Amino acid sequence: MTFFNGERIIMDEMYKKYEYTLQVILNEINILIKEYENINKINPVEHIKSRIKTKESAFEKLRRKGYLETINNLLLHIHDMVGIRIVCAFKSDVYEIVKIIKKSKMFVIKKEQDFIKNPKKSGYSSYHINILVPIYFKEEIEYIEAEIQIRTSAMDFWASLEHKIRYKFSGIIPQEVTNELYNCSIEVKKLDNKMYILNEKMKKYK
Repeated sequence: MTFFNGERIIMDEMYKKYEYTLQVILNEINILIKEYENINKINPVEHIKSRIKTKESAFEKLRRKGYLETINNLLLHIHDMVGIRIVCAFKSDVYEIVKIIKKSKMFVIKKEQDFIKNPKKSGYSSYHINILVPIYFKEEIEYIEAEIQIRTSAMDFWASLEHKIRYKFSGIIPQEVTNELYNCSIEVKKLDNKMYILNEKMKKYK
């Protein structure tokens, strides 16, 4: 997409804000998790991934949603320009992380979606929290939206596979592939439940 000079300046400033927002989120989450670890003597996080959505990816998402590719529509309709993914070993850890995030006095919770208790039709499972993050920009405080996804390693493996397949077809996925993906999501759920039960049994021996 081609931008005029004024639009390019706006986009550059937007991406500076996204960079600041990402740094603020990672700092706050690391502090919260460290505090949890000090108290509970355990870290529920396997790893954390983060990214800022590219301009190309953002406008492609707008096209898929049926919106014109404008900066205004990007601000109004794309809620995951800044994305954090927290991956845990067990399903119970996911909900511990949700509690940890909600304890933050910095984040403002805008929206929550529990796709673990209520998976998408595709079989996708994860816990999404959209937050507003205060940043200091040009001597003013602004609140920038970001999305945090919390899931287990098994859920993350399935979601990565589904993402690659979806973009490989770049359109409607054949029904047989859709069915197999859904069946895999059921197996992932069973595995998560088995690992949770095993972990609970292990606690008895400590």
